[in-house]
Amino acid sequence: QDNRISIWSVGDVGNVGLSGEYQGEPQLLCDIKHNGDVMDMQFLDQERIVVASSTGTVTVFRHHQNNQTLSAKQRWEKAHYHVDQDTSCGGAACTGVICNNPEIVTVGEDGRINLFRADQKDAVRTIDNADSSTLHAVTFLRTTEILTINSIGQLKIWDFRQQRNEPSQIFSLTGDRVPLHCVDRHPNQQHIVATGGQDGMLSIWDIRQGTMPVSLLNAHEAEMWEVHFHPSNPDHLFTCSEDGSLWHWDTSAGVSEKPSFLHQGGRSTTYFSHNTINQSVVSAWLSNDPTKDRMEITNLIPNQTLSVNSLDVLGPCLVYGTDAEAIYVNRQLFA
Repeated sequence: QDNRISIWSVGDVGNVGLSGEYQGEPQLLCDIKHNGDVMDMQFLDQERIVVASSTGTVTVFRHHQNNQTLSAKQRWEKAHYHVDQDTSCGGAACTGVICNNPEIVTVGEDGRINLFRADQKDAVRTIDNADSSTLHAVTFLRTTEILTINSIGQLKIWDFRQQRNEPSQIFSLTGDRVPLHCVDRHPNQQHIVATGGQDGMLSIWDIRQGTMPVSLLNAHEAEMWEVHFHPSNPDHLFTCSEDGSLWHWDTSAGVSEKPSFLHQGGRSTTYFSHNTINQSVVSAWLSNDPTKDRMEITNLIPNQTLSVNSLDVLGPCLVYGTDAEAIYVNRQLFA
């Protein structure tokens, strides 16, 4: 009933014990009340956070670092709604938000897509009947193009340069119409997209070709709630599920045989800058059966039983939240 947005400090990397575990409790820096369930949230920049609510409202909160407070900076009331925006109960849950500063795209249960710009009161663009089913998540493919996923197993690409309110491409899981819950785009290869849905399967898509996934990988026993490529090391992918598992998918083993990739420019570190990533690194995701390419899969929390609802990953750090009302930080992803 009473929800909040909270900002935590998990301390400095320097403060790590012998086992690599972070020492000391995470500190709550500040929090603020939030109307409705928090369906999704994303940083817009260093100090602004965009939050999607089950009431259909989208709010931009500002984190004031000088005095550690949060304030609501901007609000689009009932950005998503079922009947009309004015009725008191008309709000429809905003299910997903994605930012590419200053632009913010939101999707919702009403099948609507909104394009907002930070500091502008009105939506830049709204596609009212983008979908007849619930849109569960959205991601940017490039600055003018987004990709949405829906509850009947479809991916749709939308090009904001086009005036007509139709998707430029539609992809779908064959026949089954399994609801898709999460999507992420490969950080360097914009045509590679990963999705997860109700059946726990991981699907890898190449949006340059065909309308079906390149590969379907058996993953979780229940709904997959989140999928993320590692932003600087995209051979690594992370998925989490209602079944209480969080999987680390590592395709780097399969391609490490290739000398062009290993010793390019004398680099052999775990993290690659953009220019050292070449096609061969990525091809493991697009091979018809990535598991043949010696993909390694590790369940990072083997004995967990409660749903893992959300995760994010950056550098050697993984953060995830579970139904135990707890947030976990793993600082040793590649140890």
